[in-house]
Amino acid sequence: MRRTPWLPAMLLGTTTLALGPAQADDARTDRLTTEHHELRLERLATGLEHPWALTELPDGRYLVSERDGQLALIGADGDISRLEGLPDVSTRGQGGLLDIVLHPRSGSEVSGDGEHDWLYFTWSRAGDGGTATALSRARLADGRLEDLEHLFTQDRFSEPGRHYGSRLAWLDDGTLLMSVGDRGVDAERAQNGNDHAGSFLRLTARGTIPDDNPFVGDPDVDDAIFSMGHRNPQGLVVAEDGTPWSTEHGPRTGDELNRLVAGENYGWPEVTRGRDYVTNLPLGKDSAPGMRDPIHVFEGRFAPSGLTDITGDAFPGWTGDLLAGGLASEQLVRLSLENDTVVEREVILDGEIGRIRDVRQGSDGALYLLNDASDAGLYRLTRND
Repeated sequence: MRRTPWLPAMLLGTTTLALGPAQADDARTDRLTTEHHELRLERLATGLEHPWALTELPDGRYLVSERDGQLALIGADGDISRLEGLPDVSTRGQGGLLDIVLHPRSGSEVSGDGEHDWLYFTWSRAGDGGTATALSRARLADGRLEDLEHLFTQDRFSEPGRHYGSRLAWLDDGTLLMSVGDRGVDAERAQNGNDHAGSFLRLTARGTIPDDNPFVGDPDVDDAIFSMGHRNPQGLVVAEDGTPWSTEHGPRTGDELNRLVAGENYGWPEVTRGRDYVTNLPLGKDSAPGMRDPIHVFEGRFAPSGLTDITGDAFPGWTGDLLAGGLASEQLVRLSLENDTVVEREVILDGEIGRIRDVRQGSDGALYLLNDASDAGLYRLTRND
């Protein structure tokens, strides 16, 4: 079976996804005013079924995961096709096909041997006792995935089908961060070092455990764990300076932005600004010794999902800032930080595309977003000034 050619990144230039004639009648373009820029918001494709994540291929096309277990390939003309060869994904509750990332060296082999041309993805895997957050990888071929490898599954299958976490991001040393949520019933699992629930894991490209993980040799904490005490992290990015940042859901407010540090405990459920869903009373302490405080707590019920940092010169005045997407809030929020303090906060989108599931900066410098709906779209945000 012939594999789809993945062009080296150096040949891409400023390749962008364009609308073809079939999409022109449905195209939506909005113009927005922000503190630094006039922006143009374009809808590039529609017909996605509750998409969860997107990643750009080296040839300029986009892959989009859909929670119903499908993987959509969006061509340069905006046409959508679905790939075969995926595992049997559990779609119960919040489960499904979740995050997707390429190996950082995908498309970079000048010889064309494709050694690193892997797509990594998280998904909810059914097993004895319920489901678990799982990590797999495969190669992209014509119309399908091949060479599927299951790399890692969290250590306990459980009910119900929610709080999978599932975000992925590569650290500068070539290891992979993967979030696992607390799974939604027993929050104390996030404080159990021998349970992957409520943690970030750090793995090699083959899904093994690096020897220098922070808890290796500690009998009270599993070797795969990078940090613990998390509720449901659904935003993750490794910034240009190598710093990993995460956004995670609190319960009925208390949504957090965290700078991830190896070996730290982020407090859930003992430390949280969130409130009980029934009584609306505070659930935990604001801070506690030995537990790391969030850098920022979002206003109201933000419900974070999707996080990126702004690099290059496509958005002057935003370089180095973080952009966080929100589900319930339907907002895209820009956060400017200095010394781990948010010094500027600006709402960029507020309901224009509905629930924001993912946000990524493309190789052309533009921002690409997915909204969460049964007939969702892929959007591009660029400067219009």
